[in-house]
Amino acid sequence: MARQIPLDSAGRADDPERDRARDDGMHEIAPDLAYRRLAIVNVVFVGAPGGGDRPSDRQWVLIDAGIMGMAGLIARAAEERFGPDSRPAAIVMTHGHFDHVGALEELAERWDAPVYAHALEHPYLDGSASYPPPDPSVGGGLMSLMAPLYPRGPMNVGGRLRRLPEDGSVPGMPGWRWLATPGHSPGHVSFWRAADRSLIAGDAFITTRQESAYAVAVQDPEMHGPPMYYTMDWQKARDSVVLLAGLEPELVVTGHGPAMRGSGMRAALHELARDFDRIAVPDHGTYVDAPARAEDGSAYRPP
Repeated sequence: MARQIPLDSAGRADDPERDRARDDGMHEIAPDLAYRRLAIVNVVFVGAPGGGDRPSDRQWVLIDAGIMGMAGLIARAAEERFGPDSRPAAIVMTHGHFDHVGALEELAERWDAPVYAHALEHPYLDGSASYPPPDPSVGGGLMSLMAPLYPRGPMNVGGRLRRLPEDGSVPGMPGWRWLATPGHSPGHVSFWRAADRSLIAGDAFITTRQESAYAVAVQDPEMHGPPMYYTMDWQKARDSVVLLAGLEPELVVTGHGPAMRGSGMRAALHELARDFDRIAVPDHGTYVDAPARAEDGSAYRPP
């Protein structure tokens, strides 16, 4: 069984006292970067806070859209942070798994917002393809065992769907670049801001043991590879972690688990990259033996 790397909770990037004082349900980890945990997943808000006489309409971006039924919570969180009736410049997707797209269609319609994703992820977002089945045989806990029940799509936001720009820029996020980090899914991307070495990693790696319902509930921080039950190509997942570790990030927010910062986080990320096969890859599993890839079409199933 894969063995992950414990992280010191002192390296958490959020400040519980400041978060309580704001009382908006957010974890603010930089002046223009915050996230909210919604049950099993995080959504990220990028942009300077507004409100009052300074509403931030179209001056911020939502990264991912949580699980089904969370549109109201996400919209209220945005109003708290950016002001009443504030809408994003865009919704930008790390990838299209069910726990990242649950409220996407409703929010895109509510906000009249474009949706950006990597081209290889578009079939899951335009109604033309579903993901391959998740793999409960990887083990690790209840979340893995329940994986066959998780929706596989497709989501259809085709009328609003756009490709991420080929030059690496991110619409509505000046100073940020998108990076192709496939493996967990064919078109998975992460977002990098070199100015302060901030990284939005999606599920390329995470900071909790997502296979375990108990670990998801308590959120003890650990450096963890991508969720095992839904990772389709372990070789590409390894290459993506190596790429991100090489950036030497100072601040990381992932799709699952608490945001982390500092040298301890970096050391753990380098250890994960160095010893990925032992630490992150399950001993057995459908996609360990037979990856599902965009190149041969095996990553895309009929809807």
